[in-house]
Amino acid sequence: MLEQLLSCLKGDLRYNEPLRAHTTFRIGGLADAFYVPQGVDELKRAVSFTRSQGIPVTIIGQGSNLLVQDGGIRGLVIKLASTLDWVEIHGTEVVAGCGVLLSTLAHRAAEAALAGLEFAAGIPGTLGGAVSMNAGAYDGEMKDVVKSVLVLTAEGQEELLTLDELAFGYRQSVLQKKNLIAIETRLELKRGSRELICAKIEDLNRRRREKQPLTLPSAGSVFKRPPGHFAGTLIEQAGLKGHRIGGAEVSTLHAGFIVNVGQATAKDVKALIRHIQLVVKEKFGVDLEPEIRIIGEE
Repeated sequence: MLEQLLSCLKGDLRYNEPLRAHTTFRIGGLADAFYVPQGVDELKRAVSFTRSQGIPVTIIGQGSNLLVQDGGIRGLVIKLASTLDWVEIHGTEVVAGCGVLLSTLAHRAAEAALAGLEFAAGIPGTLGGAVSMNAGAYDGEMKDVVKSVLVLTAEGQEELLTLDELAFGYRQSVLQKKNLIAIETRLELKRGSRELICAKIEDLNRRRREKQPLTLPSAGSVFKRPPGHFAGTLIEQAGLKGHRIGGAEVSTLHAGFIVNVGQATAKDVKALIRHIQLVVKEKFGVDLEPEIRIIGEE
């Protein structure tokens, strides 16, 4: 029945697609249907049609910062990481499709001698995902450079949101609260020295390589930063580095990361998250709130 309903969609449409192939954690059950649209028009058509038919829609980008549960996802999963990836530069303003990788965008800005996105060069994921959660690193956040975002509403209509309307907070924005899909973002950067910008990107990426477990599948930092503390430091002080449940392990390099050391399931990861939360609460009285997005069915 689902195949008949979705047969009108143009683009890469698959059924019973393993989502572990589309997440940086390399974890996740099957999607009933999986779709990569060819462009904005196809995206709008897919969203409008599926929602009019009562078919659930889930949007993903590069699949970073994401834990898909073992039971997979019902309805249609739309992936934007390999589409909506245009980049235009007009003076100090950058206009980009929200499917572009942050690393690609940061390097394009550096080539144009535009400063402000260096912090984002090593963040895995797409521009849309970064805007949605106000991603940040090394004292930089998306709210510092975003000017406006063109979004798609639940009704399939385009709407332009200004910086104030985006209501950025720590790892959150209005896009999450209202289930909006980011299509295009305008960013305002600053003129700078290409050499200095590239040097800063290389320095930040070197620091990431030295301190983060980039060679193992993960979803990045698991927990939000609790007020007055660093999640990774608390977890390490609790003696949890290297603690393992199934194939999920607290990284021995950076305790703020959970890594997939071999055939980890979402159940393993969730059990490890809960164990970390209980131990840190018991030892330090601090509540750790997950930063990663957990979706799908158990």
